Amino acid sequence: MTTPNSKKVALVTGASSGIGAVYADRLAARGYDLILVARRADRLEALCAQVSKAHGIKAEAIVADLTQDEDLARIETILSTNADVRVLVNNAGIARLGPVAQRTAGDALSQIALNITALTRLSQAVVPAFIARKEGVIINIASVLAIHSLPISAVYSGTKAFVLQYSRGLQEELAGTGVKVQLVLPASTATEIWDLSGVPLAALNQDALMTTEHMVDAALAGWDQGETITWPSVADAALWGKYEAARTELFAATQVGKPAARYLVG
Repeated sequence: MTTPNSKKVALVTGASSGIGAVYADRLAARGYDLILVARRADRLEALCAQVSKAHGIKAEAIVADLTQDEDLARIETILSTNADVRVLVNNAGIARLGPVAQRTAGDALSQIALNITALTRLSQAVVPAFIARKEGVIINIASVLAIHSLPISAVYSGTKAFVLQYSRGLQEELAGTGVKVQLVLPASTATEIWDLSGVPLAALNQDALMTTEHMVDAALAGWDQGETITWPSVADAALWGKYEAARTELFAATQVGKPAARYLVG
């Protein structure tokens, strides 16, 4: 993601705090004008003023709740019609952690609406425009829980597993088009999502907690190094290769057209 020419825009969702706010600052430092989307107008306006002053770029705040169809449709329109948009950071997300029997259906649906539906619709809105321009970057923020479930994370892990597989499929579809998709899978990161999730930030292992600045800087360094899948906290990059090799071998083993011998009776 090189420093752009004039009049190129990055749209960042969930930009009023945490990971989204750091992405806004880092992309502004690379010369991108910004469209920042979140629910909290005061924080968005303050961030726009801050990054504009610090980096000499233009920043526009759009107050929107991406779980609401009308608000989501407004952002879709921007992505499909604004020819200056070159980067979409799908960062907005929520976690509602706890055993399924102790959480409401609304908790599950709100996670699905923001973590899956909004991300999918915004990507769908921008992909045709990016393809037409033969240029564009989509950064999808998932989680290490995309490949792991805890007794309290069934729905959240499920939503992030969707982001993983959706992003991988998009990467395959968009090969050779000039459009790139980076999938970022952070581990525990010090954001406000925790205190709203049911698991307070203070309850986490502080030694395993990454700052938002370190997370975003690692993700952008991964992008600069040509990564399409970035694990900011994983030191041994070969682990992902081993995981992928095992997954590929398992999938190949399914393509036989008959039941496995252990399922045959008599």
